[in-house]
Amino acid sequence: MSDARVGIVIATRDRSDGLAVVLRHLLDLPERPPVLVVDNASTDDTRAMLARRFPQVRVLALPRNRGALARNDGVRALDTPYVAFSDDDSWWAPGALSRAAGHFDAHPRLGLIAARILVGPEETPDPLDDVLAGSPLGPATDLPGTQVLGFLACAAVTRREAYLDAGGFHRVIFFGGEETPLAYDLAARGWGVTHCPDVVAHHHPSPAPRAHCDAVLRRNALLTAWLRRPLPYALARTRDLALAARHDKAARSALRETLARLPSALRDRRTLPPYLERAARTLDGTAA
Repeated sequence: MSDARVGIVIATRDRSDGLAVVLRHLLDLPERPPVLVVDNASTDDTRAMLARRFPQVRVLALPRNRGALARNDGVRALDTPYVAFSDDDSWWAPGALSRAAGHFDAHPRLGLIAARILVGPEETPDPLDDVLAGSPLGPATDLPGTQVLGFLACAAVTRREAYLDAGGFHRVIFFGGEETPLAYDLAARGWGVTHCPDVVAHHHPSPAPRAHCDAVLRRNALLTAWLRRPLPYALARTRDLALAARHDKAARSALRETLARLPSALRDRRTLPPYLERAARTLDGTAA
């Protein structure tokens, strides 16, 4: 039976083979969700493949690569009350989206669900699941699951109203570690972010490492500190990266790219409210 409460947004670029596998799984779901593919200016045969093999799938073709911001375009283009994200290497288990919709229906403050993730053909639990399930923030009386301030984008379901209220993924981050600023911004606006292990996603990441991944993640972690954390915290993280850059090529690249984006981050700087900063420090392991 079709469940029109949840739509799916897939942001993709130059991964047509993987995207085809994902779409076959999603179109077989019992919920029969509407699927929107946001193509980040692919240079392979992605658009031709979609037109030929999946004419029933809606496509939003972007003129340039917008990274994680493509998901913002997708959420705005959908009109379902809840939106699930998939990547071109992830999909949802049967029944997962209906369970997510049930949580959102029953908990009006719930803004985003971080799903349980099964990795690869062996369906190995992702180590992130234990981290999220063990979050020291614990449960809340008006939310399902366990409160968190992090998630994996390809295994997340969001309330569309909450996502747009928080502004979606941040433009300064672009891609890589983009989840943390959004979790902060949702929580700062009063929306709950929780881990619900009864909502299950499958993730089959490519074994090939992505170039500059470590440098990008370190850059974006530091930019997140400058966007949302107190000045002493951001300065300390900058000092740490500068010290590492003396002998670490990835750290040097991360520091250089951070400095290039820092003016934009400072223009968008908005520190967390005190209660949320305390929660963030608890998760950092630096609570006073």
